[in-house]
Amino acid sequence: MIYGYARVSKNEQNLDLQIDDLLKANCDQIFQEKITGVSLSPPEWNKLVKMLRPGDTVITWDIDRLGRKTVELIQLIENWYEQGIFYKSLQEGYIDTSSDNGILVFQLFSVLAGHQRRRLINRTNAGIKAAKARGRVGGRPKGLDEEQQRIARIVKQMAADEEYSIVEISKKMNLSRPTVYKYISIELDEPKRKQGDKKVNIEVAVKK
Repeated sequence: MIYGYARVSKNEQNLDLQIDDLLKANCDQIFQEKITGVSLSPPEWNKLVKMLRPGDTVITWDIDRLGRKTVELIQLIENWYEQGIFYKSLQEGYIDTSSDNGILVFQLFSVLAGHQRRRLINRTNAGIKAAKARGRVGGRPKGLDEEQQRIARIVKQMAADEEYSIVEISKKMNLSRPTVYKYISIELDEPKRKQGDKKVNIEVAVKK
């Protein structure tokens, strides 16, 4: 069986484009839903996963429709491949695990994406150190209220975890890319912590 999965993150967004292309790809059944990518339990996605059997193929319009962190995405597709379940992205046509070349390209793509994120973080950290040396940063950032500082801390943590690309952070936090870069590069006052406070849970914090 060939299953299609279409998803948008907002009610006002339209699924027609994805569905039309999935039909052209000869999908036997298409699952569709309007739900944020950080949802812990997308109902239609769960139905699809339960139906998968060896020899089946899952097709999405693009790889972002799977709504996973990079590490989770790699694990998901590799687990499917080990079970004899294949994945194909219509927009990234080189990602097609039904062929040896396709799975190789996907693995290389994942490695390069991780390398790119690490380079970005290293450049950002280097910029922060250079700014510190010139005395240009420190203290409460001008123009950021308490809510913006909270969001900035979440963004910085997401980047530091190296599980999200700048594009993913931008989409999940509903911020422009320049704003994401700004929040990553600025230095924030350390929030006052109560005894027992733990690291921010990204999946929960994003929903606030």
